[in-house]
Amino acid sequence: MASEGDLVHDVWLRAVLHDGVQKSVGLLDALSDAHTIRRLELPVHTMLPVVLRQLLLPVMIDALGAPRSRQEWGERFHRGRFSQDERDLLAHYLGARYGDRFRLFHAERPFAQVAGLESLNGETKTAAQLVPSVASGNNVPLFSALSEADELLLTPGDAALWLLHVHCWDTASIKTGAAGDPRAKKGKTTGNPTGPLGQLGVVVPTGETLYETLLLNTPIRPDGPEPGDRPQWAWDERPVGLGCQSPAGAAWSERPATGLLDLLTFQARRMRLIVCETEQGPRAHRAIVSAGDRLARTPEIEPHTAWQHTAKPKKGQPHRRPRRHASGRAAWQGLATLLAMTLPVQSDGPYTSLLLRQIGDLQGSGVLHWQYRLGVETSGLEYGTQSAVVENAIGDDMPLPVKALLAQDDWLREALLECVAQADQVARALDGLNNDLRRAAGGDPLPRDKGSRPSAQFLHCLDGTMRRLLAGLRTVDENDEELLERAQLAWEQSVRIAADREAHLLLAAAPPRAVVGRTVKTGDKEFTYRSGKAIGVFRTKLAEILQRAAEERRAEREEAAAA
Repeated sequence: MASEGDLVHDVWLRAVLHDGVQKSVGLLDALSDAHTIRRLELPVHTMLPVVLRQLLLPVMIDALGAPRSRQEWGERFHRGRFSQDERDLLAHYLGARYGDRFRLFHAERPFAQVAGLESLNGETKTAAQLVPSVASGNNVPLFSALSEADELLLTPGDAALWLLHVHCWDTASIKTGAAGDPRAKKGKTTGNPTGPLGQLGVVVPTGETLYETLLLNTPIRPDGPEPGDRPQWAWDERPVGLGCQSPAGAAWSERPATGLLDLLTFQARRMRLIVCETEQGPRAHRAIVSAGDRLARTPEIEPHTAWQHTAKPKKGQPHRRPRRHASGRAAWQGLATLLAMTLPVQSDGPYTSLLLRQIGDLQGSGVLHWQYRLGVETSGLEYGTQSAVVENAIGDDMPLPVKALLAQDDWLREALLECVAQADQVARALDGLNNDLRRAAGGDPLPRDKGSRPSAQFLHCLDGTMRRLLAGLRTVDENDEELLERAQLAWEQSVRIAADREAHLLLAAAPPRAVVGRTVKTGDKEFTYRSGKAIGVFRTKLAEILQRAAEERRAEREEAAAA
């Protein structure tokens, strides 16, 4: 890259083309040639929403405008690429209009940073504080290959990605007090929230090309942009009197987002990269990360999260709050949330994201084909110790039948949710079997929050089966009742086989005394636990949960007996 780190033209984003070949591109080529790119190859799963929100989407929306109707959205989507006029607009936007504002190491206006930012004590920290997987301060990952004493040299491209990642996902730890920040005290700023995405369970719909992914992540805006809404690099074009601090200075404010562009490029930190020259070119080796703007409340225009709706919230609390992902669960286990297409007005419950609702509406109106190969990527971070450290990263992707997003037609959605519920019920039955075998052997059940449970391995074994089911159901029409029934039967048979395998392992691990068992008295009642009884109870539950598979086995036995 050039010494100023030109994000527009220098190649720093790694793209995977349709033939699987990887190619490095700059920001302009990533947008102009988005139809030739299958996906972006990024360092971590949480990086995709960062690149979409902080760069690609706001540039595209600000340069070309958001679609104002389903018809306009459909025309853009089915064209499959940016027109020549649109490519020219993008080139002008990233060239003559704002090109100088996308330079990472610019002396006067570095991208997403504050020029000349200084800490109150005059110190800087290693660039490792930008990367959650590297030990820095209180954040000490278990398998970090570097310590805080090691120098980390980030290429301009990596520095840009991790800089934006901090704006979106940073921890709520104490931040360096910046010179010029009136709220900094004793060299630091406390009370910082996490980055805006750290408070969400991020849901990103994906298409077969980067161009399609961009459109799938673009909300239709019938009324156009909100007054005064600008991305962070065009902040100086906002009308006077909105009462917000400029992200080009050290001062910050707690405020609502003025609109979609402001929300996507929200500057949750004030930062500056410190550069050194090496034989390979400029490298970011130190940084200042201080307090930035605080989002007063996640607005309902937020496109990348599902919601938890509360019918009767406490005074001063909103009806909807972003719903976070749970660690240790595959994306398909959260289908009940992703497919919650109806707002539960009279009760509490989940409500899916704005973009998935929009996709369902586009399919219902005929704009998006019902067999479209839609994908969904989920991501999130789990924080610990007052959200000051990163404890776990959550990331997954899966295919999703578009027909399951139809709000007015729930036949496929109900079938999918039944499959997910069956997996969950059988998993709990396996944990119950494990506890009964432990009791029969003279032990106690596993505590709720401790120990390795058989359900985890069981659900992991079902992961590939569920993904094949989701991909296969993309082509099932509502008139194919027989095909859907066969798919559900095949699913139940796979679940039964996986459950039987786990049950056999549990039985094999039980000591001989579990056969004799023991009797436990609780109050006036006595309960006898034996391995034979435990496995009998489990198989009864399995037959109740997987009724299609049970009926199929019964029919096979009767047919064999008759023969």
